[in-house]
Amino acid sequence: MSFSSIVKNELCRIDALKQCCLMFELIGVINNGSLIREENGIIIIKITTENASFARKLFSVSKNVCNINPKVTIRRNIRLKKHIIYMIEINILKKNEKLIKDLYLYNNLSMKFLSIEKDAICCKKSYLRGAFLSAGSVSDPEKTYHLEITSNDLKKAKELSSIINSFNINSKVIRRKSYYIVYLKEGENIVDFFNIIGAHKSLMEFENIRILKDVRNNVNRIVNCETANLSKTVEASLRQIENIRYIRDNIGFNKLTKNLREAAELRLEYAEFNLKELGQQFNPPLGKSGVNHRLLKLDRIANECREKKGDI
Repeated sequence: MSFSSIVKNELCRIDALKQCCLMFELIGVINNGSLIREENGIIIIKITTENASFARKLFSVSKNVCNINPKVTIRRNIRLKKHIIYMIEINILKKNEKLIKDLYLYNNLSMKFLSIEKDAICCKKSYLRGAFLSAGSVSDPEKTYHLEITSNDLKKAKELSSIINSFNINSKVIRRKSYYIVYLKEGENIVDFFNIIGAHKSLMEFENIRILKDVRNNVNRIVNCETANLSKTVEASLRQIENIRYIRDNIGFNKLTKNLREAAELRLEYAEFNLKELGQQFNPPLGKSGVNHRLLKLDRIANECREKKGDI
């Protein structure tokens, strides 16, 4: 089962919603995931879904809130034979002006929400829940963070994005072929959206996965950093040893100052040590910068000698 299906199944189990919230949930479904047409004085609303829980919920809400018995058709997807598709058809007589008005089929829904009372903010949340149930999807958080809701109308997509953003979430709208997509990319935004629409169990699962991914990524970064530092240390040590041996064989340690001779001999003896460990072998002990300064001088001496002898 996909993560989207898990979220939608949880949303369909939410009980004890107020009548107004159920209505706005249905409005969210109709506005964002349906095909609407008029025929012989009837407004025909068609919603298609592969989620059985959503199909049952939509049938129940339509019957209990609107006093309409939707027509339900079931068929198998031709391309994916195992998938069952549920088609719910809601028919409303055009003369039923009250229901048409209640469903905001011909009104500016965003203007309604601008005037909504604070204690009715649940209706906004219900609208977003309906929109996600009808036309939303979310990627498996193990792979990526992406949530989107599809609309076939730019105005409705912008309206939906505006409602989402009224909760301080940063949603955006893009066009994809003939559709408009309202999407969220950041993990925190998706978590906030789940909290708003009431998908609390899915939110916790999403957060657990996100935390584990962050821990794995941090561990990988640390390991990669340590590996890179180790590689640099090994490369520097090999270069220093090569230069010190060149000095020994072509100049002789007796031509070096006491400090440089000590550094050369200790580096040859403790080839695997890093600068800090090597510094502890000096008498008196040296810090990393002091050790590095002497080894850089030895590098310069070796390079100058190679230039004079034409070994470069």
